[in-house]
Formats: sequence, structure tokens, C-alpha cells
Amino acid sequence: MKRFYKAVFIVFILLVLMFAVQQGMFEHLTDSNWVAHFIVDKGGFALLVLLLVGALFTAVGGPRQVIAFVFGFALGGIYGGIFSTLAALLGCVFAFYVARFTIRSSLQRRFGKRLQKFETLIIHKTWLKVLMIRLLPVGSNLLTNLCAGATHVPAGGFMLGSVLGYLPQMLIFSFAGAGIGLSDHNQLGISIGLFILSSLIGAYLYRSSLRKQVDELETE
Repeated sequence: MKRFYKAVFIVFILLVLMFAVQQGMFEHLTDSNWVAHFIVDKGGFALLVLLLVGALFTAVGGPRQVIAFVFGFALGGIYGGIFSTLAALLGCVFAFYVARFTIRSSLQRRFGKRLQKFETLIIHKTWLKVLMIRLLPVGSNLLTNLCAGATHVPAGGFMLGSVLGYLPQMLIFSFAGAGIGLSDHNQLGISIGLFILSSLIGAYLYRSSLRKQVDELETE
């Protein structure tokens, strides 16, 4: 029975992905003008659709920076940053639980040693370790989500660290999108300032012992 539910879940995921691709939703999601007009025309319904499609887009490996830029263009720097961060978090949750409930055993067989190292790295003080990893310019968002889902890493700490780590970068790209959309140099200036601040934090983390451990995982 458990296998049956897993099979149904996987089929459902594939059908949703096929529908999104068939309707051109991923293509529309990266079009700033289309998204802005869609929100004006459909209002709250458009926001719900874009939130779900944005979550699905990031869950399958789409760059979250793209949706941050697009939503910033359509909603403004602050609201676009928060909205895109929420979409990325939902995508993170989606990928995490797909790995945990459907392909966990397969991932463990294929990447057992690497997953064990990853789990050892973040099993304690999970939210802080994940926050640092999200701020570091390393790795794949999708692979990090899948690896966490395939281990015993606590979901709550992983999600908290992820959303805190996502937010600075999403705000950077959201303010950049808002600045271009409104031809507002102040918004672009905020984006540049946030980028410098984020880079300084990243430079500090680059020298940390955590960076060395993450590099070991990346090169294996």
C-alpha cells in the first residue's frame, strides 16, 4: 500500500509538471512584462497562481534569482523580495518532501557516503548551518533540498535556515528588477548595497571551517 501511494504521488507530480510546461507557465514566469500584466488583470488569483508556479519552478531547479527579479519588476522591491522568497521556500519544501517520501532509498543507495557526510555536517544547529550554506555561493539549491530530504535532517531547522538564507539574495534581485521596471536609481542603489553586504558576509563565510567541509562535499 505504501508503494502504491508513492506511485500515485509521483504520477501526480509528473502530471502537474506536464501541465505547467504545456501551458507555457515556466516561460511566462520569466517574462517580467507578462507577469506584471497578469497581476493587473487577475489580481489576487494571479498572485496565487504565480506563487504556486514559482514554487514549482524552483523545486525542479529553476533559478530563484530569476523569479526574484521578475516579481520585483511586477510588485516592487520589498514585496517582490518577500513574495519570491515565499515561492522559493515552498519549492524547497516540495523538493525536500519528494525526496523524503518517494526517492529517499534510491538517493541513499546512489549517494550513501556523501549523504552521510552532509547529514553529519548539518544535523546539529541545523538552521544556522543551512543559513550559512545558503549564503555561500556554492552548490545547487535543488541538490541541497534533495540531500536534506534523503537524510534525517530536521525539516523545521532546514526550512528556517533556508528562508533566512534565501531572503538577502532575493531582495537583491527584487530591488534590481524594481529599479529597472520603475527606472528608479534609488532601487538599483539599494540592490547594489545589498549585494555588497551579502558579498562581505559571503567573504567571511568563505574563510570559515564550514566552507572547507562544503567544498569537500562538492568535490566528491
